[in-house]
Amino acid sequence: MRANAAGLCLSLFFGASACLGQNAPFANTPTSKAVTQPWNTTVYCSGFFTNEKVSDELRLVTGEQSEYKITFSVADTVFLSKGASQGVKEGDKFSVVREYKDALKVPWFKWQDKLTNAMGTHYVDLGLLEVVKVLPNMAIAKVSASCEMMQRGDIVRPFVERPIGPFRDAAAFDNLAPVSGRPVAMVVRGRDTAQMSGRFDTIYVNLGTSQGVKVGDYFRIFRYQGTRAETIPVEKDFQDRLYGFGTNPKKYSWNDLPREVLGEGIVLNASPNSSTVLITVSRNEVYAGDYVEIE
Repeated sequence: MRANAAGLCLSLFFGASACLGQNAPFANTPTSKAVTQPWNTTVYCSGFFTNEKVSDELRLVTGEQSEYKITFSVADTVFLSKGASQGVKEGDKFSVVREYKDALKVPWFKWQDKLTNAMGTHYVDLGLLEVVKVLPNMAIAKVSASCEMMQRGDIVRPFVERPIGPFRDAAAFDNLAPVSGRPVAMVVRGRDTAQMSGRFDTIYVNLGTSQGVKVGDYFRIFRYQGTRAETIPVEKDFQDRLYGFGTNPKKYSWNDLPREVLGEGIVLNASPNSSTVLITVSRNEVYAGDYVEIE
Protein backbone atom coordinates (compact mmCIF):
# COMPACT_ATOMS: atom_id res chain seq x y z
CA MET A 1 0.00 0.00 0.00
CA ARG A 2 1.45 3.37 -0.96
CA ALA A 3 1.47 6.14 1.62
CA ASN A 4 0.89 9.69 0.35
CA ALA A 5 3.15 12.09 2.17
CA ALA A 6 1.67 15.45 3.14
CA GLY A 7 3.26 18.50 1.63
CA LEU A 8 2.98 21.29 -0.91
CA CYS A 9 0.35 20.80 -3.62
CA LEU A 10 1.06 21.72 -7.24
CA SER A 11 -1.14 21.92 -10.32
CA LEU A 12 -0.59 19.22 -12.93
CA PHE A 13 -0.95 19.69 -16.64
CA PHE A 14 -4.12 17.59 -16.52
CA GLY A 15 -5.78 20.30 -14.48
CA ALA A 16 -5.65 18.25 -11.29
CA SER A 17 -3.34 18.74 -8.34
CA ALA A 18 -0.81 16.56 -6.58
CA CYS A 19 0.97 16.83 -3.28
CA LEU A 20 4.73 16.69 -3.08
CA GLY A 21 6.22 14.25 -0.67
CA GLN A 22 8.06 11.00 -0.34
CA ASN A 23 5.77 9.46 -2.93
CA ALA A 24 3.76 12.06 -4.86
CA PRO A 25 0.86 10.70 -6.92
CA PHE A 26 -1.74 12.32 -9.14
CA ALA A 27 -4.71 13.91 -7.42
CA ASN A 28 -7.29 11.49 -6.17
CA THR A 29 -10.93 11.45 -7.22
CA PRO A 30 -12.97 14.57 -6.35
CA THR A 31 -15.16 14.01 -3.30
CA SER A 32 -17.57 16.87 -3.92
CA LYS A 33 -19.50 15.13 -6.69
CA ALA A 34 -20.29 11.66 -7.94
CA VAL A 35 -17.59 9.98 -10.00
CA THR A 36 -18.87 9.61 -13.57
CA GLN A 37 -15.69 8.56 -15.37
CA PRO A 38 -12.16 7.36 -14.56
CA TRP A 39 -9.97 10.15 -13.21
CA ASN A 40 -6.46 10.81 -14.43
CA THR A 41 -4.90 9.05 -11.45
CA THR A 42 -6.43 5.79 -12.58
CA VAL A 43 -6.04 6.15 -16.33
CA TYR A 44 -2.40 7.23 -16.41
CA CYS A 45 -1.15 5.23 -13.41
CA SER A 46 -2.82 1.90 -14.20
CA GLY A 47 0.14 0.06 -15.76
CA PHE A 48 -0.13 -2.57 -18.47
CA PHE A 49 1.03 -5.92 -19.80
CA THR A 50 2.19 -6.29 -23.38
CA ASN A 51 3.92 -8.89 -25.53
CA GLU A 52 4.97 -6.18 -28.00
CA LYS A 53 8.39 -4.58 -27.89
CA VAL A 54 8.52 -1.43 -25.76
CA SER A 55 11.30 0.78 -27.10
CA ASP A 56 13.91 1.59 -24.46
CA GLU A 57 16.06 3.86 -26.63
CA LEU A 58 15.11 6.94 -24.60
CA ARG A 59 15.98 6.83 -20.90
CA LEU A 60 15.90 9.02 -17.84
CA VAL A 61 19.61 9.66 -17.23
CA THR A 62 19.54 11.53 -13.92
CA GLY A 63 18.32 14.83 -12.51
CA GLU A 64 19.31 17.86 -10.53
CA GLN A 65 20.84 17.40 -7.07
CA SER A 66 22.11 14.00 -8.15
CA GLU A 67 24.80 14.02 -5.46
CA TYR A 68 22.15 12.86 -3.00
CA LYS A 69 18.90 12.48 -4.94
CA ILE A 70 18.22 9.02 -6.35
CA THR A 71 14.48 9.35 -7.08
CA PHE A 72 12.43 12.02 -8.82
CA SER A 73 8.81 13.16 -8.58
CA VAL A 74 6.51 16.12 -9.31
CA ALA A 75 8.32 19.41 -10.17
CA ASP A 76 11.78 17.79 -10.22
CA THR A 77 14.08 18.52 -13.14
CA VAL A 78 15.42 15.47 -14.97
CA PHE A 79 17.73 14.85 -17.92
CA LEU A 80 16.86 12.62 -20.88
CA SER A 81 19.24 10.64 -23.09
CA LYS A 82 18.26 12.33 -26.37
CA GLY A 83 18.13 15.93 -27.51
CA ALA A 84 17.64 18.18 -30.53
CA SER A 85 19.91 16.08 -32.74
CA GLN A 86 17.60 13.10 -32.15
CA GLY A 87 14.38 15.07 -32.78
CA VAL A 88 13.36 16.03 -29.25
CA LYS A 89 11.71 19.48 -29.06
CA GLU A 90 10.82 21.89 -26.30
CA GLY A 91 7.26 21.24 -25.15
CA ASP A 92 7.36 17.52 -26.00
CA LYS A 93 5.49 15.36 -23.49
CA PHE A 94 6.61 11.90 -22.42
CA SER A 95 5.45 9.13 -20.10
CA VAL A 96 7.85 7.14 -17.92
CA VAL A 97 7.50 3.38 -17.37
CA ARG A 98 9.50 0.59 -15.78
CA GLU A 99 9.47 -3.15 -16.32
CA TYR A 100 8.11 -4.87 -13.24
CA LYS A 101 8.83 -8.37 -11.95
CA ASP A 102 7.08 -9.90 -8.98
CA ALA A 103 9.75 -10.71 -6.40
CA LEU A 104 7.33 -12.95 -4.47
CA LYS A 105 6.78 -15.76 -6.93
CA VAL A 106 3.95 -17.52 -5.16
CA PRO A 107 1.00 -18.33 -7.46
CA TRP A 108 -2.44 -17.53 -6.11
CA PHE A 109 -4.28 -19.89 -8.43
CA LYS A 110 -3.36 -22.90 -10.52
CA TRP A 111 -2.64 -21.25 -13.89
CA GLN A 112 -1.47 -17.82 -12.75
CA ASP A 113 2.17 -18.05 -13.81
CA LYS A 114 1.33 -19.50 -17.21
CA LEU A 115 -1.30 -16.83 -17.95
CA THR A 116 0.97 -14.04 -16.71
CA ASN A 117 3.73 -15.13 -19.08
CA ALA A 118 1.28 -15.32 -21.98
CA MET A 119 0.15 -11.73 -21.37
CA GLY A 120 3.72 -10.50 -21.83
CA THR A 121 5.89 -8.10 -19.85
CA HIS A 122 4.41 -6.06 -17.02
CA TYR A 123 5.17 -2.32 -17.03
CA VAL A 124 4.25 0.12 -14.28
CA ASP A 125 3.39 3.75 -15.07
CA LEU A 126 5.64 6.13 -13.17
CA GLY A 127 4.44 9.54 -14.37
CA LEU A 128 4.72 12.21 -17.05
CA LEU A 129 7.36 14.66 -18.23
CA GLU A 130 7.39 17.88 -20.26
CA VAL A 131 10.57 19.05 -22.01
CA VAL A 132 11.57 22.61 -21.03
CA LYS A 133 14.91 22.86 -22.83
CA VAL A 134 16.81 20.88 -25.45
CA LEU A 135 20.55 20.50 -25.93
CA PRO A 136 22.16 18.78 -28.92
CA ASN A 137 22.25 15.33 -27.31
CA MET A 138 20.20 15.73 -24.15
CA ALA A 139 16.84 17.17 -23.08
CA ILE A 140 15.89 18.81 -19.81
CA ALA A 141 12.38 18.04 -18.58
CA LYS A 142 10.12 18.74 -15.62
CA VAL A 143 8.18 15.94 -13.94
CA SER A 144 4.61 17.16 -14.50
CA ALA A 145 2.78 14.26 -12.87
CA SER A 146 3.89 11.37 -10.70
CA CYS A 147 2.46 7.92 -9.96
CA GLU A 148 5.59 6.50 -8.34
CA MET A 149 9.14 7.65 -7.85
CA MET A 150 11.20 7.75 -11.06
CA GLN A 151 14.77 6.48 -11.08
CA ARG A 152 17.84 6.61 -13.27
CA GLY A 153 17.48 4.30 -16.26
CA ASP A 154 13.67 4.33 -16.40
CA ILE A 155 12.16 4.07 -19.90
CA VAL A 156 10.79 7.27 -21.43
CA ARG A 157 8.12 7.02 -24.14
CA PRO A 158 6.22 9.63 -26.17
CA PHE A 159 3.05 10.59 -24.33
CA VAL A 160 -0.08 9.04 -25.81
CA GLU A 161 -3.48 10.18 -24.60
CA ARG A 162 -5.62 7.41 -23.15
CA PRO A 163 -9.21 8.37 -23.94
CA ILE A 164 -11.93 6.78 -21.86
CA GLY A 165 -15.67 7.17 -21.84
CA PRO A 166 -18.06 7.71 -18.93
CA PHE A 167 -19.03 4.99 -16.47
CA ARG A 168 -22.20 3.02 -16.93
CA ASP A 169 -24.97 3.66 -14.45
CA ALA A 170 -24.15 1.37 -11.51
CA ALA A 171 -27.86 1.08 -10.74
CA ALA A 172 -28.31 -0.79 -14.02
CA PHE A 173 -25.84 -3.52 -13.02
CA ASP A 174 -27.45 -6.97 -13.29
CA ASN A 175 -26.09 -9.48 -10.78
CA LEU A 176 -28.16 -12.21 -12.47
CA ALA A 177 -27.01 -11.43 -16.00
CA PRO A 178 -27.08 -14.39 -18.38
CA VAL A 179 -23.93 -15.66 -20.07
CA SER A 180 -23.00 -13.23 -22.83
CA GLY A 181 -21.63 -15.88 -25.17
CA ARG A 182 -18.60 -13.69 -25.87
CA PRO A 183 -14.94 -14.55 -25.06
CA VAL A 184 -14.16 -15.58 -21.48
CA ALA A 185 -10.86 -15.15 -19.64
CA MET A 186 -9.53 -14.77 -16.10
CA VAL A 187 -8.49 -12.09 -13.65
CA VAL A 188 -4.77 -12.89 -13.71
CA ARG A 189 -3.67 -10.39 -11.06
CA GLY A 190 -4.27 -6.91 -9.71
CA ARG A 191 -2.20 -3.75 -9.75
CA ASP A 192 0.96 -4.02 -7.62
CA THR A 193 0.52 -7.82 -7.81
CA ALA A 194 -2.60 -7.62 -5.63
CA GLN A 195 -4.50 -10.90 -5.42
CA MET A 196 -7.70 -9.30 -4.08
CA SER A 197 -9.36 -6.21 -5.57
CA GLY A 198 -12.52 -4.14 -5.19
CA ARG A 199 -14.30 -1.15 -6.65
CA PHE A 200 -12.00 1.37 -8.38
CA ASP A 201 -9.07 -1.06 -8.24
CA THR A 202 -7.21 -2.03 -11.41
CA ILE A 203 -6.95 -5.65 -12.58
CA TYR A 204 -5.24 -7.34 -15.54
CA VAL A 205 -7.08 -9.95 -17.61
CA ASN A 206 -5.81 -12.24 -20.37
CA LEU A 207 -8.01 -10.95 -23.19
CA GLY A 208 -6.81 -8.23 -25.52
CA THR A 209 -7.02 -6.71 -28.96
CA SER A 210 -6.34 -10.09 -30.60
CA GLN A 211 -9.69 -11.21 -29.18
CA GLY A 212 -11.49 -8.02 -30.22
CA VAL A 213 -11.16 -6.06 -26.97
CA LYS A 214 -10.97 -2.28 -27.23
CA VAL A 215 -10.66 0.61 -24.78
CA GLY A 216 -14.04 1.44 -23.28
CA ASP A 217 -15.40 -2.12 -23.45
CA TYR A 218 -16.93 -3.61 -20.32
CA PHE A 219 -16.07 -6.93 -18.71
CA ARG A 220 -18.46 -8.82 -16.46
CA ILE A 221 -16.63 -10.48 -13.54
CA PHE A 222 -17.93 -13.76 -12.13
CA ARG A 223 -17.04 -16.88 -10.15
CA TYR A 224 -18.06 -20.53 -10.21
CA GLN A 225 -19.13 -22.19 -6.96
CA GLY A 226 -17.21 -25.33 -6.08
CA THR A 227 -13.89 -24.70 -7.81
CA ARG A 228 -10.69 -25.27 -5.80
CA ALA A 229 -8.09 -23.85 -8.19
CA GLU A 230 -7.38 -20.88 -5.91
CA THR A 231 -5.11 -21.01 -2.89
CA ILE A 232 -7.98 -19.98 -0.59
CA PRO A 233 -8.35 -23.08 1.63
CA VAL A 234 -11.78 -24.64 1.11
CA GLU A 235 -13.21 -28.04 1.82
CA LYS A 236 -13.92 -30.39 -1.04
CA ASP A 237 -17.55 -30.21 -2.20
CA PHE A 238 -18.14 -27.10 -0.07
CA GLN A 239 -20.66 -25.87 -2.63
CA ASP A 240 -23.39 -28.38 -1.76
CA ARG A 241 -22.29 -30.44 1.23
CA LEU A 242 -20.33 -29.86 4.40
CA TYR A 243 -20.32 -32.30 7.29
CA GLY A 244 -22.76 -31.18 9.96
CA PHE A 245 -24.34 -28.50 7.78
CA GLY A 246 -26.59 -30.51 5.51
CA THR A 247 -26.08 -32.36 2.24
CA ASN A 248 -28.01 -33.17 -0.90
CA PRO A 249 -28.81 -36.67 -2.14
CA LYS A 250 -27.36 -35.66 -5.49
CA LYS A 251 -23.90 -34.18 -5.85
CA TYR A 252 -23.63 -30.80 -7.61
CA SER A 253 -20.30 -29.76 -9.13
CA TRP A 254 -19.20 -26.27 -10.13
CA ASN A 255 -20.68 -26.52 -13.63
CA ASP A 256 -24.08 -27.63 -12.32
CA LEU A 257 -24.65 -24.46 -10.29
CA PRO A 258 -25.39 -20.88 -11.39
CA ARG A 259 -22.36 -18.65 -11.51
CA GLU A 260 -21.96 -15.77 -9.06
CA VAL A 261 -21.69 -12.40 -10.81
CA LEU A 262 -19.27 -10.27 -8.76
CA GLY A 263 -19.15 -7.00 -10.66
CA GLU A 264 -18.00 -5.34 -13.85
CA GLY A 265 -15.22 -3.10 -15.10
CA ILE A 266 -14.21 -0.83 -17.96
CA VAL A 267 -11.15 -1.39 -20.17
CA LEU A 268 -8.53 1.35 -19.72
CA ASN A 269 -5.80 -0.13 -21.91
CA ALA A 270 -5.55 -3.10 -24.27
CA SER A 271 -2.61 -4.92 -25.85
CA PRO A 272 -2.73 -8.08 -28.02
CA ASN A 273 -3.10 -10.58 -25.16
CA SER A 274 -4.15 -8.54 -22.14
CA SER A 275 -6.30 -5.68 -20.92
CA THR A 276 -6.09 -3.28 -18.01
CA VAL A 277 -9.53 -3.07 -16.41
CA LEU A 278 -10.89 -0.67 -13.78
CA ILE A 279 -13.51 -2.31 -11.56
CA THR A 280 -16.53 0.03 -11.53
CA VAL A 281 -19.02 -2.22 -9.69
CA SER A 282 -18.07 -4.77 -7.03
CA ARG A 283 -20.57 -6.77 -4.97
CA ASN A 284 -17.85 -8.84 -3.32
CA GLU A 285 -14.08 -9.09 -3.34
CA VAL A 286 -12.59 -9.99 -6.71
CA TYR A 287 -9.76 -12.52 -6.53
CA ALA A 288 -7.06 -13.46 -8.99
CA GLY A 289 -8.47 -16.58 -10.60
CA ASP A 290 -12.01 -15.24 -10.99
CA TYR A 291 -13.46 -15.12 -14.51
CA VAL A 292 -14.43 -12.33 -16.90
CA GLU A 293 -16.46 -12.16 -20.10
CA ILE A 294 -16.88 -9.37 -22.60
CA GLU A 295 -20.33 -7.83 -22.16
